[in-house]
Amino acid sequence: MREYLLTLCVTAAVTYLLTGPVRKFAIVAGAMPEIRARDVHREPTPRLGGIAMFFGLCAGLLVADHLTNLSEVFEKSNEPRALLSGAALIWLIGVLDDKFEIDALIKLGGQMIAAGVMVVQGLTILWIPLPGVGTVALTQWQGTLLTVALVVITINAVNFVDGLDGLAAGMVCIAAAAFFMYAYRIWYSYGIEAAAPASLFAAILMGMCLGFLPHNMHPARIFMGDSGSMLIGLVLAAGAISVTGQVDPDVMKLFSGSERNAVHQMVPVYIPLLMPLTIIAIPAADLILAIVRRTWRGQSPFAADRGHLHHRLLEIGHSHSRAVLIMYFFSALIAFGALAYSVNAASMWIVLGVVFLSAIGLVLLLLPRFTPRAPRWAEHFVPPRYRRRRAAAAADAGAGEEPSAVAEEGEGRVPVTVGASGANGATAVGPRSRAR
Repeated sequence: MREYLLTLCVTAAVTYLLTGPVRKFAIVAGAMPEIRARDVHREPTPRLGGIAMFFGLCAGLLVADHLTNLSEVFEKSNEPRALLSGAALIWLIGVLDDKFEIDALIKLGGQMIAAGVMVVQGLTILWIPLPGVGTVALTQWQGTLLTVALVVITINAVNFVDGLDGLAAGMVCIAAAAFFMYAYRIWYSYGIEAAAPASLFAAILMGMCLGFLPHNMHPARIFMGDSGSMLIGLVLAAGAISVTGQVDPDVMKLFSGSERNAVHQMVPVYIPLLMPLTIIAIPAADLILAIVRRTWRGQSPFAADRGHLHHRLLEIGHSHSRAVLIMYFFSALIAFGALAYSVNAASMWIVLGVVFLSAIGLVLLLLPRFTPRAPRWAEHFVPPRYRRRRAAAAADAGAGEEPSAVAEEGEGRVPVTVGASGANGATAVGPRSRAR
């Protein structure tokens, strides 16, 4: 665990330290989207944040290769090299798209080629566990097609959810944390070495996201762009493929005892098939609602509108930061709920806990105007908007006091227009519409 933690910290540190220079490089290179009427951000913001994330990935793999225990992953498996090869290709395509906005079909083809490169080097699905059927061995073509499909879907799901500052990086970090706990439990509890690469990938993915988030939280100083969103989507898919298609369920000896116990014990095997859906669930629901909404209005399913989930959160009164935190909450609820269910599928308390937390989430959705105030002793440790003195100053300004004094303290903000982010709101296979 200490080696995983060291790898995570090195990845996060390299990503964090390189993001600042990468931002300056993106400004000089002109990799900055134009502001549109639908954009949330008010100032041109550079992208290409994926450059720092890629070098963080390289640093994490390099450090892990020189550690005592994690070095065995590189000796016994070719999956880390396969991940690095596919990541380098998808990252290069993303960098070109962030700068030149390449065609959608070229991006889709690049995603399929990157997945194919990983398959050729051994990172592929060999078998899948199916409820009621058991472990089903796949042919080479079946495994290749399923692997490519999972990679492409995950990449585009991550890119689709990247619509607000810090949203995609935070949600992927939450999913990676839950996935790491799952994969590490298989490796440590069952002694299955084949789960070690998935644990390493999840730890590195957490480091990439944690290192980039301080620069990407609202108001974002840099966007990850397609070079970042497609990269973290590929790493997430690689971890799911590794633990799903490489770990043999028979090795876990889950079919002992009664049939009912075997069904409960087989739950952890099915979780890898569901865990990637923790990042796809929200954008997939958003996509389905968008298609239904546009078709009902007689519009094309691909027509742009302002009805996405994050748009709705902003429209009902939530701030940018609170909308992101609410989506974090539901992502964590799905991811860690699935993780808890895999540990003890027979516990009713887990189901009740998920239902209770879901109710809390619904209450938060209905309280967009509620602003908590910190106690006076903690005012120096919270943002200004949560301090009582600032709230009182704002109230005095509204009662007739000169507003300039309040504006100097940062309370006089310009309302933000609801819309989708220009650099980090486009889909991975869809072209960005240019400003007119």
